[in-house]
Amino acid sequence: MVSQFIKKKVWAVALLVIMGITSSQVRAQQDKMFSQYMFNMLALNPAYAGSRDVLSMSALYRNQWTGVQGAPQTATFTMDMPLNQERIGVGLQLYGDKAGVIQEAGAFASYAFRMKVGAKSTLGLGLQAGASSYQANLADVRTAPDGSSLNDPAFASNISKVLPNFGTGIYLSNDRSYLSISVPRLIKNKLSEYNSGDYRSVQRRHAYLAAGFVVGLSPSIKMKPSMLLKYSEGAPFGFDGNINFWFADRVALGASVRRNQFSTWSRNTTDAIVGMLEVQLTDQFRFGYSYDRTMNNFQSVAPSSHEIMIRYEFGFGKNHVLTPRYF
Repeated sequence: MVSQFIKKKVWAVALLVIMGITSSQVRAQQDKMFSQYMFNMLALNPAYAGSRDVLSMSALYRNQWTGVQGAPQTATFTMDMPLNQERIGVGLQLYGDKAGVIQEAGAFASYAFRMKVGAKSTLGLGLQAGASSYQANLADVRTAPDGSSLNDPAFASNISKVLPNFGTGIYLSNDRSYLSISVPRLIKNKLSEYNSGDYRSVQRRHAYLAAGFVVGLSPSIKMKPSMLLKYSEGAPFGFDGNINFWFADRVALGASVRRNQFSTWSRNTTDAIVGMLEVQLTDQFRFGYSYDRTMNNFQSVAPSSHEIMIRYEFGFGKNHVLTPRYF
């Protein structure tokens, strides 16, 4: 039983690498994934910069598929603030992402031009630019059940590249709702020099559509539904649906469902069920935690994922206290 479990892990990691690197017939989302996307929007959309009206800093760590050797681990740090009487937003995103033998670390600067489009609504038009360091130790991949390497030229040599990129997005928001559309990376950088027939490796463009709103159920309870639609070239649509309940603007309990497509409803297309806890410890400091329960065919090998987030905000003014930012 132990040897079979180890073999499952070896094959799981090898399959993860093969899907993400070499094949154009079997494609998966390459970009970072978050369960707490609604609290980490700058990582998805540069137009979000400055929308919270204060200097805001967030850090997030995600440990996906706990217990699987080489499973994805992601850490991000973002900061943003408004300038020029809140007509401009600037931001910075640092991240590190590791999955198997693949490692990527990057830095992106964001700029958002913000304009009033109604009495309470603001439209942000955003750009971001930066670069990432991409490394893949492909020669270390073991693709055979006995732990050896098959004679595959796609894994003959390691990869080390610096990948410049830029992205764009729009963000429409008010005190009670938001709509976000973004493409964070527009350049399809080549990830490998190996090309044979249909096998090629490039950075895929990812597009995101997110929306949410808040409804007061009572003086002390608010309901916040949200959704995230994800698209990666050549891969199935991804969909996250979430609902959070806030109590006295201090504690939130929520749940999400993540699916890799939404044309049919079945266990095979439901990727995970997520539970969330958010605690506003002070007016400036927030803590968040999410637990993912795997629902797809990977469940027996990696049943869970974990994510922790902290946010700290500076310069709270009277306006911010009277109209807290729910997004």
